[in-house]
Amino acid sequence: MKKVFIILILLCVTSACTSQMVRPAPKKFIPRITKNAFIPGDGAILPLQIWPSALPPKAVILALHGFNDYSGFFDAPGKFLSKRGIISYAYDQRGFGGAPATGTWAGTSIYVRDATQAAHAIKQKHPKLPLFLEGTSMGGAVAIVTASAPNPPPVDGVILAAPAVWGRATMPWYQSLALSIGAHILPGITVNGSGLGIEPSDNHEMLINLGRNPLVIKETRLDTLYGLVNLMDAASTTVPNITIPTLVLYGERDEIIPKKPTLRMLYSLPSDRHRIALYKQGYHMLLRDLQAGTVLEDIMTWIQDKNAPLPSKADRRNLGALDIMRSEP
Repeated sequence: MKKVFIILILLCVTSACTSQMVRPAPKKFIPRITKNAFIPGDGAILPLQIWPSALPPKAVILALHGFNDYSGFFDAPGKFLSKRGIISYAYDQRGFGGAPATGTWAGTSIYVRDATQAAHAIKQKHPKLPLFLEGTSMGGAVAIVTASAPNPPPVDGVILAAPAVWGRATMPWYQSLALSIGAHILPGITVNGSGLGIEPSDNHEMLINLGRNPLVIKETRLDTLYGLVNLMDAASTTVPNITIPTLVLYGERDEIIPKKPTLRMLYSLPSDRHRIALYKQGYHMLLRDLQAGTVLEDIMTWIQDKNAPLPSKADRRNLGALDIMRSEP
């Protein structure tokens, strides 16, 4: 029980929070993009990183980071894609990185609203280029809820890298109950996943650098984890409503998001609008693993032609490979 509970904490690295929920101010501004910030409708200033294309641009990506991470997660992918004609944007989501109220949980509806407004603002800057919404781990859950809304943002495709879909439906009842009680009675208790021996990636140099990075949160309060599980609940429930073409990327060595909820999510996607790529040597942090170049080449190929075979051939495993996942824990 202890190990299963703490794995949640590791969802895309480690964590921290305060007991107060972030409440948006009344809408005062038109959402916009500046050189170093995304400013949503309530006027919050969310740090933004942009990777312009080194070639005549072919497409644009809005990338959403994972739990306790920040926009810097897309630095290596952004540089890689820049050399191939892709413009990338990533902002620090509320409560993470350099965003306001670091360590707090804003709430599912606010994360989704921000992603929607950011997509619209980016589309206004690049009206003639196809726009793709990429989400990693927690960012994948935000992307799912955003894309499945009745009025989704103007994106041409969704890319989900190890999306966080470990909702209560696939958690042991005692784990869900313990988290709920702890979040309401002892919200200030912080937890971390040190000493568990879980590997989020095979890129150990990158992991060491993350551990030294002050923008990566290291300890998480229980009420923040509770908010994260609410988000994952929403993602696992709404994923069947996605009508936008979707590429799902998952590493078979992922020790953060279990195979059972991932399998449940994959089978609930509309079969005629998604592609699945399963990487036998892939870990949770697929875009920063040692084989990240392979994954990014697949993303690049799918962006250009959603029907083309992926260079890695990971998509040839497709749903057939899920039979293997079904028999594993």
